[in-house]
Amino acid sequence: MTRGTIRAWYLVHKWTSLICTLFLLMLCITGLPLIFHDEIDAVSGEPDQSAVAGAASSSDGPGLKSLDAMLAQVLATKPDEVPVFMAFDNETPLMTITTAPRPDSKGAEMTIHVLNRATGETTGQETEDGVMHFLLQLHTDMFLGLPGMLFLGLMGFLFFIALVSGTVLYAPFMRKLDFGTLRVSRSERLRQIDYHNLLGIVALAWMSVVGLTGGINAAATPLRQMWQMGELAEMTQTYKGQPPLPPSRYGSIDKAMAEVRKARPGNNPQFIAFPGGSFSSQHHYAVFLQGTSKLTEHVLTPALVDAEKGVLTDIRQMPWYMVALSYSQPLHFGDYGALPLKILWGILDLFTLYILWTGIQLWLGKRRSSAEAHAREVESGGLVAPAE
Repeated sequence: MTRGTIRAWYLVHKWTSLICTLFLLMLCITGLPLIFHDEIDAVSGEPDQSAVAGAASSSDGPGLKSLDAMLAQVLATKPDEVPVFMAFDNETPLMTITTAPRPDSKGAEMTIHVLNRATGETTGQETEDGVMHFLLQLHTDMFLGLPGMLFLGLMGFLFFIALVSGTVLYAPFMRKLDFGTLRVSRSERLRQIDYHNLLGIVALAWMSVVGLTGGINAAATPLRQMWQMGELAEMTQTYKGQPPLPPSRYGSIDKAMAEVRKARPGNNPQFIAFPGGSFSSQHHYAVFLQGTSKLTEHVLTPALVDAEKGVLTDIRQMPWYMVALSYSQPLHFGDYGALPLKILWGILDLFTLYILWTGIQLWLGKRRSSAEAHAREVESGGLVAPAE
């Protein structure tokens, strides 16, 4: 590369890094405990959130109470509320039923009831409070809702650009040095540069994946709205213009589940969205199916059942952008594997924290140096330092 090209890449790396670094530090710090949220919940004795987002092999089977009976039991304790979601666990008889004052209520207004279908007992309620919920909210949108999510998504894409530009600069920088060289006999600044570059290359693939998946996850709400206006509207075209179905006319959940099971016997239901919510239409139970393998269980297929008549009206795969979202969410937190993968994710998160912190230190230590001086440094393969 010419000196002018190196200077341009340096400026890209400098400004994309500076803009996103403080937010990335926050995301790495809050993300570390979130990687181990299941283990932390188990130690602290809090309810396991997997009952909300898990698979649903317990959605039917011998010895289990009917879904209609479980729903009636919950609604008897919440006579002024309506059902919004029903979700299942893939290893236990636990399930959750979410109720709210209205079908389109906000999350803060919802109550999540945890039940055991084997005994018919209500085992508790999940609430949106505690340290883990605070960290998740801060990590997701900084308590700013959709604007906060989109802003953090932008920071994720800037982080990816910083990684690309840093990699482009690293190649000529190490042209006259062996890969992984640590110049420990030189100045403190050069040692920081070498550790910064080495750990950056080691964790490059992971940081790229986490940065991109974080950006995709931040667009979850717009992508879901796009699906509602596109695929979901097409699936419910024949119901267009009809008034919303009132909860008093909701039919049997068990009948709806049986219709879906008959149509897709090789899949498990993950959760059911009731009419009027963001995941369904005004007239349908939306039963979201998943595969049975570790990979396919994250890709959902919606089946729409007429909530009054119990008739399956449509079932089809999600569009590509929703499939991408489905894969990116567990990949971001290392949920594809068990504890060993989470430990690896945690180690790489610590590497990233060090890279971000040394990046700040390097910038503070060389802020008077010009881009031209840094271009000479890179061009020389690290033999000429602007401010050693």
